Amino acid sequence: MRLTTFLFACLLLLLFSDCANKSLPQWIGYDETSELKANAEHENPRLQYKLIQSKFSDKNEIWKPLQKELLQFTDQDYERLKPHILEKDILQLQETIRTGKLSYEELTKWYLYRIAKFENNPSTSLHAIIALNKNAITQAKYCDKIGAKNQHPIFGMPILLKDNINTLGMATTAGALVLKDNQTDDAFIVNRLKSKGAIILGKVNLSEWAYFICSGCPLGYSAIGGQSLNPYGRMKFETGGSSAGSGTSMAANYAVAAVGTETSGSILSPSSQNSIVGLKPTIGLLSRSGIVPISSTLDTPGPMTRNVSDNAILLSAMTGRDPLDDKMDGSPSDINYLEKINKVTLNGIRLGANSSLIENNEIYKKTVNILKENGAQISVFDPLEIKLPGFLSILNIDMRNDLPDYLSQFGNPDLTVHNLSDIVTFNLEDTTMRIPYGQALFEGILVDETSSEKLDTIKSNLENEGRRFFDTPMDEHGLDAILSFNNYHAAYAAVAKYPALTVPMGYKENGEPINLTFIAKTFQEDKLLQIGAAYEKANPIRVLPEMFR
Repeated sequence: MRLTTFLFACLLLLLFSDCANKSLPQWIGYDETSELKANAEHENPRLQYKLIQSKFSDKNEIWKPLQKELLQFTDQDYERLKPHILEKDILQLQETIRTGKLSYEELTKWYLYRIAKFENNPSTSLHAIIALNKNAITQAKYCDKIGAKNQHPIFGMPILLKDNINTLGMATTAGALVLKDNQTDDAFIVNRLKSKGAIILGKVNLSEWAYFICSGCPLGYSAIGGQSLNPYGRMKFETGGSSAGSGTSMAANYAVAAVGTETSGSILSPSSQNSIVGLKPTIGLLSRSGIVPISSTLDTPGPMTRNVSDNAILLSAMTGRDPLDDKMDGSPSDINYLEKINKVTLNGIRLGANSSLIENNEIYKKTVNILKENGAQISVFDPLEIKLPGFLSILNIDMRNDLPDYLSQFGNPDLTVHNLSDIVTFNLEDTTMRIPYGQALFEGILVDETSSEKLDTIKSNLENEGRRFFDTPMDEHGLDAILSFNNYHAAYAAVAKYPALTVPMGYKENGEPINLTFIAKTFQEDKLLQIGAAYEKANPIRVLPEMFR
Protein backbone atom coordinates (compact mmCIF):
# COMPACT_ATOMS: atom_id res chain seq x y z
CA MET A 1 0.00 0.00 0.00
CA ARG A 2 2.80 2.33 0.95
CA LEU A 3 4.62 1.42 -2.29
CA THR A 4 1.49 2.21 -4.32
CA THR A 5 1.11 5.56 -2.57
CA PHE A 6 4.77 6.32 -3.18
CA LEU A 7 4.53 5.44 -6.89
CA PHE A 8 1.36 7.52 -7.23
CA ALA A 9 3.14 10.48 -5.59
CA CYS A 10 6.08 10.05 -7.96
CA LEU A 11 3.71 9.98 -10.93
CA LEU A 12 2.06 13.20 -9.78
CA LEU A 13 5.48 14.78 -9.33
CA LEU A 14 6.51 13.75 -12.84
CA LEU A 15 3.28 15.11 -14.27
CA PHE A 16 3.76 18.34 -12.32
CA SER A 17 7.33 18.68 -13.60
CA ASP A 18 6.27 17.85 -17.15
CA CYS A 19 3.51 20.47 -17.04
CA ALA A 20 5.92 23.00 -15.62
CA ASN A 21 8.40 22.35 -18.41
CA LYS A 22 5.66 22.70 -21.03
CA SER A 23 4.31 25.84 -19.43
CA LEU A 24 7.57 27.76 -19.15
CA PRO A 25 10.46 27.30 -21.58
CA GLN A 26 13.75 27.29 -19.73
CA TRP A 27 16.75 29.41 -20.68
CA ILE A 28 19.90 27.51 -21.61
CA GLY A 29 23.06 29.55 -22.11
CA TYR A 30 24.73 29.09 -25.48
CA ASP A 31 28.01 29.75 -27.26
CA GLU A 32 27.64 33.22 -28.76
CA THR A 33 31.04 33.24 -30.48
CA SER A 34 29.63 32.95 -34.01
CA GLU A 35 27.13 35.77 -33.43
CA LEU A 36 29.82 38.08 -32.13
CA LYS A 37 32.13 37.17 -35.00
CA ALA A 38 29.39 37.89 -37.55
CA ASN A 39 28.95 41.38 -36.10
CA ALA A 40 32.65 42.11 -35.61
CA GLU A 41 32.81 44.21 -38.78
CA HIS A 42 29.36 45.81 -38.62
CA GLU A 43 29.38 49.24 -40.26
CA ASN A 44 28.12 50.70 -36.98
CA PRO A 45 30.90 50.35 -34.36
CA ARG A 46 28.32 50.34 -31.56
CA LEU A 47 26.94 47.09 -32.97
CA GLN A 48 30.32 45.37 -32.74
CA TYR A 49 29.39 43.68 -29.48
CA LYS A 50 31.80 42.10 -27.01
CA LEU A 51 29.08 39.97 -25.42
CA ILE A 52 25.33 39.38 -25.61
CA GLN A 53 24.34 37.28 -22.59
CA SER A 54 24.72 38.67 -19.10
CA LYS A 55 27.59 37.05 -17.21
CA PHE A 56 25.87 37.66 -13.88
CA SER A 57 22.13 37.01 -14.21
CA ASP A 58 20.38 33.65 -14.47
CA LYS A 59 17.23 34.16 -16.53
CA ASN A 60 15.63 31.10 -14.94
CA GLU A 61 15.91 32.58 -11.45
CA ILE A 62 13.34 35.29 -12.17
CA TRP A 63 10.72 32.67 -13.04
CA LYS A 64 10.98 30.49 -9.95
CA PRO A 65 8.39 32.39 -7.82
CA LEU A 66 5.95 32.30 -10.76
CA GLN A 67 6.33 28.64 -11.78
CA LYS A 68 3.46 27.32 -9.68
CA GLU A 69 1.02 30.06 -10.70
CA LEU A 70 1.80 29.55 -14.39
CA LEU A 71 1.71 25.76 -14.21
CA GLN A 72 -1.72 25.40 -15.77
CA PHE A 73 -1.27 28.08 -18.43
CA THR A 74 -0.61 26.22 -21.68
CA ASP A 75 0.32 27.09 -25.22
CA GLN A 76 -3.32 26.45 -26.10
CA ASP A 77 -4.34 29.16 -23.61
CA TYR A 78 -1.77 31.49 -25.12
CA GLU A 79 -3.09 30.98 -28.67
CA ARG A 80 -6.73 31.21 -27.56
CA LEU A 81 -6.18 34.58 -25.86
CA LYS A 82 -3.80 35.98 -28.45
CA PRO A 83 -6.47 37.64 -30.67
CA HIS A 84 -7.86 39.43 -27.62
CA ILE A 85 -4.50 40.80 -26.41
CA LEU A 86 -1.83 41.12 -29.09
CA GLU A 87 -1.50 44.77 -30.21
CA LYS A 88 -4.72 45.75 -28.41
CA ASP A 89 -4.85 49.12 -26.68
CA ILE A 90 -5.89 49.68 -23.07
CA LEU A 91 -9.47 50.66 -23.82
CA GLN A 92 -9.93 47.59 -26.04
CA LEU A 93 -8.52 45.34 -23.33
CA GLN A 94 -10.74 46.88 -20.67
CA GLU A 95 -13.80 46.36 -22.87
CA THR A 96 -12.87 42.73 -23.56
CA ILE A 97 -12.49 42.16 -19.81
CA ARG A 98 -15.79 43.93 -19.12
CA THR A 99 -17.62 41.59 -21.49
CA GLY A 100 -16.14 38.50 -19.81
CA LYS A 101 -13.98 37.31 -22.71
CA LEU A 102 -10.80 37.98 -20.75
CA SER A 103 -9.76 38.44 -17.14
CA TYR A 104 -6.96 40.46 -15.56
CA GLU A 105 -5.44 37.20 -14.41
CA GLU A 106 -5.43 35.79 -17.94
CA LEU A 107 -4.03 39.05 -19.31
CA THR A 108 -1.14 38.97 -16.85
CA LYS A 109 -0.41 35.28 -17.40
CA TRP A 110 -0.50 35.77 -21.18
CA TYR A 111 2.18 38.45 -21.04
CA LEU A 112 4.32 36.39 -18.66
CA TYR A 113 4.00 33.36 -20.91
CA ARG A 114 4.89 35.44 -23.98
CA ILE A 115 7.97 36.81 -22.25
CA ALA A 116 9.10 33.27 -21.41
CA LYS A 117 8.28 32.06 -24.92
CA PHE A 118 10.52 34.60 -26.62
CA GLU A 119 13.06 35.62 -23.98
CA ASN A 120 14.04 32.06 -23.07
CA ASN A 121 14.76 31.20 -26.71
CA PRO A 122 18.29 32.20 -27.76
CA SER A 123 17.17 32.83 -31.35
CA THR A 124 14.46 35.34 -30.34
CA SER A 125 15.59 36.71 -26.99
CA LEU A 126 15.87 40.49 -26.85
CA HIS A 127 17.45 40.37 -23.38
CA ALA A 128 14.78 42.84 -22.37
CA ILE A 129 13.71 41.56 -18.95
CA ILE A 130 15.77 41.95 -15.78
CA ALA A 131 13.20 41.04 -13.11
CA LEU A 132 9.57 39.96 -12.72
CA ASN A 133 7.11 40.72 -9.96
CA LYS A 134 6.48 37.50 -8.04
CA ASN A 135 3.10 38.90 -6.90
CA ALA A 136 1.87 39.98 -10.35
CA ILE A 137 -0.65 37.14 -10.78
CA THR A 138 -1.94 37.49 -7.23
CA GLN A 139 -2.47 41.19 -7.83
CA ALA A 140 -4.27 40.45 -11.09
CA LYS A 141 -6.62 38.07 -9.28
CA TYR A 142 -7.40 40.84 -6.80
CA CYS A 143 -8.24 43.16 -9.70
CA ASP A 144 -10.69 40.54 -10.98
CA LYS A 145 -12.21 40.28 -7.52
CA ILE A 146 -12.92 43.99 -7.02
CA GLY A 147 -13.66 44.84 -10.65
CA ALA A 148 -12.84 47.89 -12.77
CA LYS A 149 -15.98 49.94 -12.14
CA ASN A 150 -15.12 53.60 -11.49
CA GLN A 151 -11.41 52.82 -11.76
CA HIS A 152 -8.70 54.58 -13.78
CA PRO A 153 -8.16 52.94 -17.21
CA ILE A 154 -4.71 51.79 -16.04
CA PHE A 155 -6.43 49.49 -13.50
CA GLY A 156 -5.32 45.88 -13.91
CA MET A 157 -2.93 46.67 -16.76
CA PRO A 158 0.52 44.98 -16.61
CA ILE A 159 3.25 47.63 -16.80
CA LEU A 160 7.02 47.26 -17.18
CA LEU A 161 9.49 49.69 -15.60
CA LYS A 162 12.98 50.69 -16.63
CA ASP A 163 15.36 49.29 -14.03
CA ASN A 164 16.49 52.64 -12.70
CA ILE A 165 13.05 53.23 -11.13
CA ASN A 166 12.70 52.11 -7.51
CA THR A 167 10.18 49.30 -7.10
CA LEU A 168 9.35 47.43 -3.91
CA GLY A 169 10.17 43.72 -4.15
CA MET A 170 12.58 44.00 -7.09
CA ALA A 171 16.12 45.37 -6.93
CA THR A 172 16.74 48.66 -8.74
CA THR A 173 20.10 48.16 -10.41
CA ALA A 174 20.45 50.75 -13.20
CA GLY A 175 21.95 47.71 -14.94
CA ALA A 176 25.06 47.88 -12.72
CA LEU A 177 26.47 44.99 -10.71
CA VAL A 178 27.24 47.30 -7.79
CA LEU A 179 23.48 47.86 -7.31
CA LYS A 180 22.37 44.25 -7.70
CA ASP A 181 21.12 44.19 -4.09
CA ASN A 182 19.54 47.65 -4.13
CA GLN A 183 16.17 46.69 -2.64
CA THR A 184 14.09 49.84 -2.09
CA ASP A 185 10.64 51.25 -1.53
CA ASP A 186 8.57 52.41 -4.51
CA ALA A 187 9.44 55.56 -6.41
CA PHE A 188 6.75 58.24 -6.31
CA ILE A 189 5.49 57.47 -9.83
CA VAL A 190 5.30 53.75 -9.00
CA ASN A 191 3.17 54.60 -5.97
CA ARG A 192 0.92 56.60 -8.27
CA LEU A 193 0.55 53.68 -10.67
CA LYS A 194 -0.17 51.20 -7.89
CA SER A 195 -2.71 53.53 -6.28
CA LYS A 196 -4.69 53.36 -9.51
CA GLY A 197 -4.53 49.58 -9.70
CA ALA A 198 -1.75 49.13 -12.26
CA ILE A 199 0.13 45.83 -12.04
CA ILE A 200 3.90 46.24 -12.10
CA LEU A 201 4.85 43.23 -14.19
CA GLY A 202 8.61 43.61 -13.92
CA LYS A 203 11.78 45.56 -14.65
CA VAL A 204 13.43 45.92 -18.05
CA ASN A 205 16.98 46.23 -19.27
CA LEU A 206 18.61 49.57 -20.06
CA SER A 207 21.89 51.08 -21.10
CA GLU A 208 23.85 50.78 -17.86
CA TRP A 209 23.69 53.93 -15.71
CA ALA A 210 21.31 55.32 -18.35
CA TYR A 211 24.13 55.33 -20.93
CA PHE A 212 26.30 57.67 -18.91
CA ILE A 213 29.24 55.45 -18.10
CA CYS A 214 31.12 54.43 -21.25
CA SER A 215 31.99 56.31 -24.44
CA GLY A 216 30.94 54.97 -27.84
CA CYS A 217 29.70 51.73 -26.31
CA PRO A 218 26.66 49.74 -27.48
CA LEU A 219 23.23 51.11 -26.67
CA GLY A 220 21.16 48.85 -24.44
CA TYR A 221 24.03 47.01 -22.75
CA SER A 222 24.18 46.45 -19.00
CA ALA A 223 26.16 44.07 -16.83
CA ILE A 224 22.95 42.85 -15.17
CA GLY A 225 20.80 42.47 -18.28
CA GLY A 226 23.28 41.79 -21.05
CA GLN A 227 22.88 43.23 -24.54
CA SER A 228 19.38 44.38 -25.52
CA LEU A 229 18.53 43.55 -29.13
CA ASN A 230 16.13 45.18 -31.58
CA PRO A 231 13.05 43.07 -32.50
CA TYR A 232 13.00 44.60 -36.00
CA GLY A 233 16.54 43.37 -36.62
CA ARG A 234 18.40 41.43 -33.92
CA MET A 235 22.14 42.20 -34.21
CA LYS A 236 21.24 44.41 -37.19
CA PHE A 237 19.70 47.60 -35.77
CA GLU A 238 20.41 49.48 -32.56
CA THR A 239 17.82 49.38 -29.81
CA GLY A 240 18.25 53.04 -28.99
CA GLY A 241 19.05 54.06 -25.46
CA SER A 242 19.02 54.34 -22.64
CA SER A 243 15.44 53.06 -22.19
CA ALA A 244 16.27 50.14 -24.47
CA GLY A 245 14.27 47.47 -22.66
CA SER A 246 11.25 49.74 -22.40
CA GLY A 247 11.33 50.18 -26.18
CA THR A 248 12.03 46.59 -27.20
CA SER A 249 9.51 45.14 -24.75
CA MET A 250 6.76 47.37 -26.14
CA ALA A 251 7.57 46.51 -29.75
CA ALA A 252 7.49 42.80 -28.85
CA ASN A 253 4.20 43.07 -26.88
CA TYR A 254 5.62 42.00 -23.50
CA ALA A 255 3.21 44.22 -21.54
CA VAL A 256 0.50 46.81 -22.02
CA ALA A 257 2.86 49.76 -21.49
CA ALA A 258 6.29 50.66 -20.16
CA VAL A 259 7.94 53.54 -18.35
CA GLY A 260 11.26 54.94 -19.49
CA THR A 261 13.42 57.85 -18.41
CA GLU A 262 15.15 60.55 -20.39
CA THR A 263 17.92 63.05 -19.84
CA SER A 264 18.56 63.73 -23.51
CA GLY A 265 17.04 61.30 -26.01
CA SER A 266 16.67 58.26 -23.77
CA ILE A 267 12.93 57.91 -24.40
CA LEU A 268 12.84 59.39 -27.89
CA SER A 269 15.70 57.25 -29.21
CA PRO A 270 14.47 53.74 -28.20
CA SER A 271 10.88 54.65 -29.05
CA SER A 272 11.99 55.59 -32.56
CA GLN A 273 14.24 52.56 -33.01
CA ASN A 274 11.41 50.24 -31.94
CA SER A 275 8.52 51.94 -33.77
CA ILE A 276 6.52 52.86 -30.68
CA VAL A 277 5.12 56.04 -29.13
CA GLY A 278 7.30 57.77 -26.54
CA LEU A 279 6.73 60.97 -24.61
CA LYS A 280 9.48 62.99 -22.95
CA PRO A 281 7.46 65.31 -20.68
CA THR A 282 8.27 68.82 -19.55
CA ILE A 283 10.81 68.73 -16.72
CA GLY A 284 8.72 68.91 -13.55
CA LEU A 285 5.52 67.33 -14.84
CA LEU A 286 6.40 63.92 -13.38
CA SER A 287 8.26 63.19 -10.15
CA ARG A 288 11.87 61.95 -10.23
CA SER A 289 11.98 60.85 -6.57
CA GLY A 290 13.31 57.31 -6.26
CA ILE A 291 14.81 57.21 -9.75
CA VAL A 292 18.55 56.67 -10.21
CA PRO A 293 19.66 60.03 -11.60
CA ILE A 294 21.98 61.55 -14.11
CA SER A 295 20.83 65.15 -13.85
CA SER A 296 18.25 66.76 -11.59
CA THR A 297 18.23 69.58 -14.15
CA LEU A 298 17.21 67.45 -17.14
CA ASP A 299 15.94 64.02 -15.96
CA THR A 300 12.33 62.95 -16.35
CA PRO A 301 10.41 59.67 -16.55
CA GLY A 302 7.90 59.23 -19.34
CA PRO A 303 5.42 56.78 -20.92
CA MET A 304 6.38 54.41 -23.75
CA THR A 305 3.51 52.63 -25.49
CA ARG A 306 2.34 51.22 -28.81
CA ASN A 307 -0.19 53.97 -29.46
CA VAL A 308 -1.01 57.52 -28.42
CA SER A 309 -4.13 56.78 -26.36
CA ASP A 310 -2.21 54.35 -24.11
CA ASN A 311 0.48 56.99 -23.77
CA ALA A 312 -2.09 59.50 -22.55
CA ILE A 313 -3.51 56.99 -20.06
CA LEU A 314 -0.12 56.04 -18.63
CA LEU A 315 0.95 59.68 -18.38
CA SER A 316 -2.18 60.65 -16.47
CA ALA A 317 -1.71 57.68 -14.12
CA MET A 318 1.76 58.88 -13.11
CA THR A 319 0.99 62.56 -12.53
CA GLY A 320 0.68 64.04 -9.05
CA ARG A 321 2.52 66.58 -6.92
CA ASP A 322 5.59 65.19 -5.14
CA PRO A 323 6.80 67.40 -2.26
CA LEU A 324 10.27 65.84 -2.52
CA ASP A 325 10.81 67.08 -6.09
CA ASP A 326 11.28 70.85 -6.12
CA LYS A 327 11.09 70.96 -9.94
CA MET A 328 7.35 70.23 -9.62
CA ASP A 329 6.51 73.61 -8.07
CA GLY A 330 3.82 75.17 -10.24
CA SER A 331 3.41 72.15 -12.52
CA PRO A 332 -0.08 70.83 -13.38
CA SER A 333 -1.20 67.55 -11.83
CA ASP A 334 -3.99 64.97 -12.08
CA ILE A 335 -4.83 65.78 -15.71
CA ASN A 336 -6.95 63.35 -17.72
CA TYR A 337 -4.93 63.42 -20.92
CA LEU A 338 -7.12 60.77 -22.53
CA GLU A 339 -10.13 63.09 -22.51
CA LYS A 340 -8.12 65.64 -24.43
CA ILE A 341 -7.51 63.42 -27.47
CA ASN A 342 -11.12 62.46 -28.21
CA LYS A 343 -12.29 63.28 -31.75
CA VAL A 344 -9.14 65.18 -32.67
CA THR A 345 -8.21 66.07 -36.25
CA LEU A 346 -5.31 67.80 -37.95
CA ASN A 347 -7.53 70.52 -39.36
CA GLY A 348 -6.09 73.91 -38.50
CA ILE A 349 -3.08 72.50 -36.62
CA ARG A 350 -0.03 74.64 -37.37
CA LEU A 351 3.22 72.72 -37.64
CA GLY A 352 6.77 73.75 -38.47
CA ALA A 353 8.76 71.60 -40.89
CA ASN A 354 12.55 71.83 -40.79
CA SER A 355 13.86 72.69 -44.29
CA SER A 356 17.09 70.72 -43.84
CA LEU A 357 15.17 67.59 -42.84
CA ILE A 358 12.87 67.93 -45.85
CA GLU A 359 15.90 68.10 -48.11
CA ASN A 360 17.72 65.16 -46.55
CA ASN A 361 15.06 62.68 -45.43
CA GLU A 362 12.49 61.34 -47.91
CA ILE A 363 10.33 59.68 -45.25
CA TYR A 364 10.11 62.95 -43.30
CA LYS A 365 9.28 64.83 -46.51
CA LYS A 366 6.56 62.33 -47.41
CA THR A 367 5.10 62.52 -43.90
CA VAL A 368 4.96 66.31 -43.98
CA ASN A 369 2.84 65.99 -47.14
CA ILE A 370 0.54 63.49 -45.40
CA LEU A 371 0.02 65.99 -42.58
CA LYS A 372 -0.75 68.71 -45.10
CA GLU A 373 -3.20 66.49 -47.00
CA ASN A 374 -5.06 65.84 -43.74
CA GLY A 375 -5.61 69.49 -42.91
CA ALA A 376 -2.47 70.58 -41.07
CA GLN A 377 -1.01 73.96 -41.97
CA ILE A 378 2.69 73.49 -42.62
CA SER A 379 5.26 76.27 -42.38
CA VAL A 380 8.73 75.40 -43.65
CA PHE A 381 11.52 77.14 -41.73
CA ASP A 382 15.29 77.26 -41.81
CA PRO A 383 16.61 76.11 -38.42
CA LEU A 384 18.88 78.38 -36.43
CA GLU A 385 22.47 77.26 -36.07
CA ILE A 386 22.80 77.05 -32.31
CA LYS A 387 25.48 75.21 -30.35
CA LEU A 388 25.17 73.89 -26.80
CA PRO A 389 28.55 74.49 -25.12
CA GLY A 390 28.89 73.11 -21.63
CA PHE A 391 26.13 70.49 -22.01
CA LEU A 392 28.43 67.71 -20.78
CA SER A 393 29.32 69.70 -17.66
CA ILE A 394 25.64 69.79 -16.66
CA LEU A 395 25.56 66.00 -16.76
CA ASN A 396 28.93 65.63 -15.06
CA ILE A 397 28.39 67.93 -12.10
CA ASP A 398 24.73 67.05 -11.62
CA MET A 399 25.47 63.32 -11.52
CA ARG A 400 28.40 63.84 -9.16
CA ASN A 401 26.01 65.61 -6.78
CA ASP A 402 22.70 63.87 -7.48
CA LEU A 403 23.83 60.24 -7.35
CA PRO A 404 25.04 60.43 -3.71
CA ASP A 405 21.73 62.11 -2.84
CA TYR A 406 19.82 59.22 -4.43
CA LEU A 407 21.96 56.61 -2.66
CA SER A 408 21.45 58.23 0.75
CA GLN A 409 17.74 59.13 0.39
CA PHE A 410 16.31 56.38 -1.83
CA GLY A 411 18.91 53.62 -2.08
CA ASN A 412 19.24 50.57 0.13
CA PRO A 413 21.08 51.53 3.36
CA ASP A 414 23.21 48.39 3.14
CA LEU A 415 24.88 49.47 -0.11
CA THR A 416 28.66 49.66 0.21
CA VAL A 417 29.05 52.56 -2.24
CA HIS A 418 28.07 56.11 -1.42
CA ASN A 419 29.34 58.20 -4.32
CA LEU A 420 30.70 58.01 -7.85
CA SER A 421 34.29 57.57 -6.73
CA ASP A 422 33.28 54.44 -4.79
CA ILE A 423 31.56 53.04 -7.89
CA VAL A 424 34.56 53.73 -10.14
CA THR A 425 36.80 51.92 -7.64
CA PHE A 426 34.40 48.97 -7.48
CA ASN A 427 34.39 48.65 -11.28
CA LEU A 428 38.19 48.74 -11.47
CA GLU A 429 38.39 45.61 -9.33
CA ASP A 430 37.27 43.55 -12.34
CA THR A 431 37.14 45.61 -15.52
CA THR A 432 36.59 42.65 -17.87
CA MET A 433 33.43 41.52 -16.12
CA ARG A 434 32.05 44.75 -14.70
CA ILE A 435 32.88 47.33 -17.35
CA PRO A 436 33.80 45.56 -20.62
CA TYR A 437 33.34 48.84 -22.49
CA GLY A 438 35.15 50.95 -19.89
CA GLN A 439 33.90 53.84 -17.77
CA ALA A 440 35.32 56.86 -19.58
CA LEU A 441 32.36 59.09 -18.78
CA PHE A 442 32.49 58.25 -15.07
CA GLU A 443 36.18 59.07 -15.06
CA GLY A 444 35.41 62.35 -16.83
CA ILE A 445 32.92 63.27 -14.11
CA LEU A 446 35.57 62.92 -11.42
CA VAL A 447 37.94 65.36 -13.11
CA ASP A 448 35.41 67.97 -14.25
CA GLU A 449 36.33 71.18 -12.44
CA THR A 450 33.34 73.29 -13.46
CA SER A 451 32.43 75.54 -10.53
CA SER A 452 28.88 75.82 -9.23
CA GLU A 453 28.74 79.44 -10.37
CA LYS A 454 29.87 78.55 -13.89
CA LEU A 455 27.46 75.62 -13.96
CA ASP A 456 24.54 77.90 -13.12
CA THR A 457 25.58 80.16 -16.00
CA ILE A 458 25.81 77.20 -18.38
CA LYS A 459 22.36 75.96 -17.38
CA SER A 460 20.79 79.38 -17.85
CA ASN A 461 22.50 79.99 -21.19
CA LEU A 462 21.61 76.59 -22.58
CA GLU A 463 17.98 76.86 -21.53
CA ASN A 464 17.74 80.22 -23.26
CA GLU A 465 19.47 78.92 -26.39
CA GLY A 466 17.35 75.77 -26.50
CA ARG A 467 14.17 77.79 -26.26
CA ARG A 468 15.40 80.25 -28.88
CA PHE A 469 15.99 77.31 -31.24
CA PHE A 470 12.30 76.35 -31.05
CA ASP A 471 10.64 79.64 -30.14
CA THR A 472 11.97 81.56 -33.14
CA PRO A 473 10.07 79.57 -35.79
CA MET A 474 7.14 78.87 -33.44
CA ASP A 475 6.55 82.55 -32.66
CA GLU A 476 7.24 83.72 -36.20
CA HIS A 477 4.74 81.31 -37.77
CA GLY A 478 2.30 80.88 -34.87
CA LEU A 479 3.06 77.15 -34.62
CA ASP A 480 1.54 74.55 -32.33
CA ALA A 481 4.59 72.30 -32.61
CA ILE A 482 7.88 71.71 -34.39
CA LEU A 483 8.36 68.58 -36.52
CA SER A 484 11.58 66.65 -35.99
CA PHE A 485 12.35 62.94 -36.29
CA ASN A 486 13.66 60.30 -33.89
CA ASN A 487 15.80 61.97 -31.21
CA TYR A 488 17.41 64.36 -33.70
CA HIS A 489 16.72 67.48 -31.62
CA ALA A 490 16.56 65.81 -28.21
CA ALA A 491 19.41 67.86 -26.73
CA TYR A 492 17.68 71.14 -27.64
CA ALA A 493 14.41 69.93 -26.13
CA ALA A 494 16.31 68.76 -23.05
CA VAL A 495 17.97 72.07 -22.23
CA ALA A 496 14.80 74.00 -23.14
CA LYS A 497 12.88 71.64 -20.84
CA TYR A 498 10.29 71.30 -23.62
CA PRO A 499 8.13 68.16 -24.06
CA ALA A 500 8.55 65.93 -27.11
CA LEU A 501 6.31 63.17 -28.47
CA THR A 502 7.58 60.66 -31.01
CA VAL A 503 5.20 58.53 -33.11
CA PRO A 504 5.94 55.86 -35.78
CA MET A 505 6.54 57.45 -39.20
CA GLY A 506 7.66 54.49 -41.29
CA TYR A 507 10.57 52.19 -42.08
CA LYS A 508 13.73 52.60 -44.08
CA GLU A 509 14.40 50.36 -47.08
CA ASN A 510 16.30 47.96 -44.83
CA GLY A 511 13.37 47.73 -42.37
CA GLU A 512 14.77 49.98 -39.66
CA PRO A 513 12.02 52.04 -37.97
CA ILE A 514 11.92 55.83 -38.06
CA ASN A 515 9.61 58.13 -36.07
CA LEU A 516 8.12 61.59 -36.43
CA THR A 517 8.79 63.74 -33.36
CA PHE A 518 6.60 66.66 -32.25
CA ILE A 519 8.09 69.30 -29.91
CA ALA A 520 6.03 71.97 -28.12
CA LYS A 521 6.47 74.48 -25.30
CA THR A 522 6.40 73.69 -21.58
CA PHE A 523 3.45 71.78 -20.16
CA GLN A 524 1.79 71.41 -23.57
CA GLU A 525 1.68 67.62 -23.35
CA ASP A 526 -2.06 67.74 -23.97
CA LYS A 527 -1.48 69.56 -27.26
CA LEU A 528 1.24 67.11 -28.31
CA LEU A 529 -0.98 64.12 -27.55
CA GLN A 530 -3.84 65.68 -29.50
CA ILE A 531 -1.61 66.25 -32.52
CA GLY A 532 -0.01 62.82 -32.15
CA ALA A 533 -3.39 61.07 -31.97
CA ALA A 534 -4.64 62.91 -35.06
CA TYR A 535 -1.46 62.09 -36.96
CA GLU A 536 -1.58 58.44 -35.88
CA LYS A 537 -5.15 58.20 -37.18
CA ALA A 538 -4.16 59.79 -40.50
CA ASN A 539 -1.03 57.65 -40.92
CA PRO A 540 -1.41 54.30 -39.05
CA ILE A 541 1.88 52.94 -40.28
CA ARG A 542 3.25 50.92 -37.36
CA VAL A 543 3.66 47.17 -37.94
CA LEU A 544 4.51 44.44 -35.45
CA PRO A 545 8.03 42.95 -35.86
CA GLU A 546 7.70 39.86 -38.02
CA MET A 547 9.44 37.56 -35.54
CA PHE A 548 6.94 38.53 -32.81
CA ARG A 549 3.63 38.12 -34.64
